Amino acid sequence: MRNSRYLPVFLKGIAMGAADIVPGVSGGTIAFISGIYEELIDTLKGIRPALLGTLWRDGMPAFWRAANGSFLLSLLAGIAVSFVLLAHLITHLMEAWPLLLWSFFFGLVLASGLHIGRLLTLRCPLSLLMFMLGLVAAAVITLLPPSHAVPTLPMVFGAGAVAICAMILPGISGSFILLLLGLYGHVIGAIKALDVSVIGVFLLGCVTGLLSFVHLLSWLLHHYRNMTLAMLTGFLLGSLNALWPWKLTTGLIESGSKSVPLQDNVLPWTYTAATGQPAMLLGCLLLLGAGVAIVLLLERLAGKASPGG
Repeated sequence: MRNSRYLPVFLKGIAMGAADIVPGVSGGTIAFISGIYEELIDTLKGIRPALLGTLWRDGMPAFWRAANGSFLLSLLAGIAVSFVLLAHLITHLMEAWPLLLWSFFFGLVLASGLHIGRLLTLRCPLSLLMFMLGLVAAAVITLLPPSHAVPTLPMVFGAGAVAICAMILPGISGSFILLLLGLYGHVIGAIKALDVSVIGVFLLGCVTGLLSFVHLLSWLLHHYRNMTLAMLTGFLLGSLNALWPWKLTTGLIESGSKSVPLQDNVLPWTYTAATGQPAMLLGCLLLLGAGVAIVLLLERLAGKASPGG
């Protein structure tokens, strides 16, 4: 990897981390639309015990190249910086300007799904079927109500293993999975408080789940690329249900130390009539447009003819 790529990958890592903090947006989406998705999957797949043999026989430089270490370190550093520095900012924006934030992510994901969908061959019945399966699966997951769980370290480990699989998939976010499991507030609170024990167990679960899942995903991308991308595109577009800005709260459920609202999507004027608050339609449309513009910019900068490639 050229030195000139280190900073862009680091910045993409920051964007991935920021996205994963928000319940409903996947860091995998950012990797997908910024042109590093397949390199990320193949790099993670390559982390195996055989690398230790390379280190023993050929030394650190050969090991580092085989592991694609510069790429991975730059990306993970960006994600880590984002989690530490942006957790407070993102949660503040979610509380202070939720309509604008959700509109921005809605535009980001909508434009990404439509762009990638244009590059697919959906005339194949199997690819069309995989697209529909992804679409329906994501929509169903976003309709599931959050649960309440009393956090234990084994539960945190298992939640990390499951959530990381969602984080690497475009569409459904790991934070949203944590919300469904009732552990979102507990994990975010641990990050804010720098609780080393909870963070360590969660990361161990993430590593375990990730290294297991990426082998399957890499195999699918290399052997059934169009069908896999069709399914991932369906995930992207199906997740839009969770990103719709105007929601009415129908109840509350406890998730760790946080109260998580149960919400239904409504039209902007219904939102205003029910809450008495402005729908901020113009601002939301502008932020939605900004999300679309960023996708177009990323496509231009990536200079790719195919998604993730």
